[in-house]
Amino acid sequence: MSRPIKTAALIGAVAAALAAQGTTAQAQAKEKCYGISLAGENDCAAGPGTTCAGTSTVDYQGNAWTLVDAGTCTEIDLPGDRMGSLEELDRDLPQA
Repeated sequence: MSRPIKTAALIGAVAAALAAQGTTAQAQAKEKCYGISLAGENDCAAGPGTTCAGTSTVDYQGNAWTLVDAGTCTEIDLPGDRMGSLEELDRDLPQA
């Protein structure tokens, strides 16, 4: 292999490693925020009777979460004086 090809391959490998590191940092900059998603738009954990993503049945369901940027959960404007939470909420749960 010629020197320019080796150099290009090395640069490509370093660029790929840096891109992968950036993706990991972005994933770490998210947190679960409960009680902010609309019905059927949660990321996961919608409580008893549901399985995962898209299974919440009530808007702002307190036991369903959505990933948001870290540090923004409690700053999200919601109707009716609701607020997001980093922990499950006992409000707006579906009727049993």
